[in-house]
Amino acid sequence: MTVPCRRRDTCRLCGGSDLVAVLSLEPTPPANAFVAPEDAGAEQQRFPLDVHLCRGCSHLQLLDVVDPGVLFEDYVYVSGTSPVFVKHFDDYAEALCGRFRVPPGGLVVDIGSNDGTLLAAFKERGMTVLGVDPARHIATAASARGIETVCGFFTPELARSLAAERGAAAVVTANNVFAHADDLAGMVEGVRALLAPDGVFVFEVSYLVDVYQGTLFDTIYHEHLDYHSVKPLRAFFTGHGMELFAARRVATHGGSLRGFVQPLGGRWPEDGSIDELVALEERLGLDRAETFHAFGRRIQALGKALKDKVSAIRSEGGTIAGFGAPAKATTLMYQFGIGPETIDFIVDDSPLKQGLLTPGHHIEVLPAEALYERRPDYLIVLAWNFAGPIMDKHASYQRQGGRFIVPLPQLEIH
Repeated sequence: MTVPCRRRDTCRLCGGSDLVAVLSLEPTPPANAFVAPEDAGAEQQRFPLDVHLCRGCSHLQLLDVVDPGVLFEDYVYVSGTSPVFVKHFDDYAEALCGRFRVPPGGLVVDIGSNDGTLLAAFKERGMTVLGVDPARHIATAASARGIETVCGFFTPELARSLAAERGAAAVVTANNVFAHADDLAGMVEGVRALLAPDGVFVFEVSYLVDVYQGTLFDTIYHEHLDYHSVKPLRAFFTGHGMELFAARRVATHGGSLRGFVQPLGGRWPEDGSIDELVALEERLGLDRAETFHAFGRRIQALGKALKDKVSAIRSEGGTIAGFGAPAKATTLMYQFGIGPETIDFIVDDSPLKQGLLTPGHHIEVLPAEALYERRPDYLIVLAWNFAGPIMDKHASYQRQGGRFIVPLPQLEIH
């Protein structure tokens, strides 16, 4: 099957055309394109992962856009299987309700609501909640659990329809999806149409500062069209009648940015955080092409260290498995040449992935019990951002002689 992919020629934030390629990673299939065992022999299309910098506004982005229907309608990632994310979203809801004094019964809409984990936390605090998500099976399951979810992509048309039916939203959230949409201007238009005049739009995205400082290149995959920093976002929102009035760095996904946005002239004052983060970004040189050329050289050095380690293990007859099949693993494995000749199998806690084969490499994904049945000598923690909880939970594997390899942010053996 041929998957539609197109290349845009303008910046997704400012519309400018002065774009320069600054980093080229190995092409991969879509990062969540798991396949059934019966399709193991079918070759999957690979698409470019070429990262471009806009010289006009300094936004970093992919220009190759894979059909979002292919990427998201049969999605296999759910937040609720991770205790870390369940707690993160509970704390998130508590913080927003407190800071913005959301009234009981106030409408909270989550764009890309997934399995409703965040909205469930708002519902527990007395809010009226509504999710919007294009993943058919996940949206249906969320609604069945009591988190009403509209199955579809968030568009200005849908937003206006929801505002007419449900009234204005006190809070609109978008977590790890504000980097997913090719039409970010349309998403913001929809948010403006849905949001109350004194409401807030809160988004979380992987933060380019953390990606750069931690060499977290594996956050680059086709779902993530944008690698956000505060400077270009501030100008973007202002140009669309909105104000980015505060931002916070949070620990999720190896380092994320939580942005707080309101209609221009809204009630919430700027708190100085925007200027502080813009100054940090400028000190790091995130508006310069040579910064990302150096980033590419660091990626190569990390890849060599990991490949040397696994080659040594294999040459001595050792066995290796993987823990976690997140989207980022697809990028990491292709970039570092880690395939079925290296990893015998992968375990993952998500039932949606168990029994399937990984994108492109077609390595089987099994429940965690397989660790103790097959007892590999080493385990590469592909979900490295959860390395601590994974190693704690499976300390018995280590006690039985197993070793953990954590590939990022730097290579560590435990």
